[in-house]
Amino acid sequence: MQVKLLHDLVEEMAGENTGRIVEILFGKKDVNEFLIAKRMELTINQVRNILYKLSADGLVSFIRKKDKRKGWYIYYWTLKTEKCLVKLEQSLIFKIDQFKDILDSRETERFYICKPCLIEVGEEKALEHGFSCEECAEVYELSDNSGAIKDAKARILKTEKDLKLIHGELEVIRAKDSKKRARAEKKRDRELQDKKDLLKAARAEARKKISASKKKVVKKVVKKKVAKKKVVKKTVKKKVAKKVIKKKVIKKVVKKKVAKTGVTIKGLRKLASKIKTATGRK
Repeated sequence: MQVKLLHDLVEEMAGENTGRIVEILFGKKDVNEFLIAKRMELTINQVRNILYKLSADGLVSFIRKKDKRKGWYIYYWTLKTEKCLVKLEQSLIFKIDQFKDILDSRETERFYICKPCLIEVGEEKALEHGFSCEECAEVYELSDNSGAIKDAKARILKTEKDLKLIHGELEVIRAKDSKKRARAEKKRDRELQDKKDLLKAARAEARKKISASKKKVVKKVVKKKVAKKKVVKKTVKKKVAKKVIKKKVIKKVVKKKVAKTGVTIKGLRKLASKIKTATGRK
């Protein structure tokens, strides 16, 4: 039933003898355009014209591949079932509205018919021509609307039945698509969480390395400071030793001078005070 409805839809859109393309593409993917032309017994250009019309409304899609042996591109076509059903749904709703308008007019208005010409007109047009046929001048007769009313009601029921079927097919397709989307979203969320975990672990590892390197630097700095302190102590000791040696030398020099020259007590006292100031003693 679904294929039959899509067959009629394609013929409405692309012209007569084009609906068979639905039977070839339905339920398949990436069908070679030369295979389509062979099955439809049409030229490749005729098939492409049909497919381009359907592609303009988004009912088919294609991919192209280069033929390695011949060097030209070959198109592979796929019927987009959901979009076809949506287009068919819109077409059926439009038809139902049309049939309802016909039913309403047949139930509320009167129509007239010229039996020789089989031309039917509304009451307003019949009045304009004096209830005579403008083709043969035959007098119009009142048309029986019962048959038209019955036909309109039957068409409405059939179209509504087809529409219900299409709604069911669309619900199934959309339910499958929603499940696919839900699975894809879950997979994407898992991948994103895995990336976050890896990034978190990498950051933690980097922090550990940075803290370890800082500790090493601090230890080296402390060792250098300790080494510097030791050097200072040594230099202080050397300076103290030098000062003691200088004091001894000064005392020896004074003793020698006293021994060589006769010096008075007052002179000795002055000399002693000079030595004190020189050595830093009080």
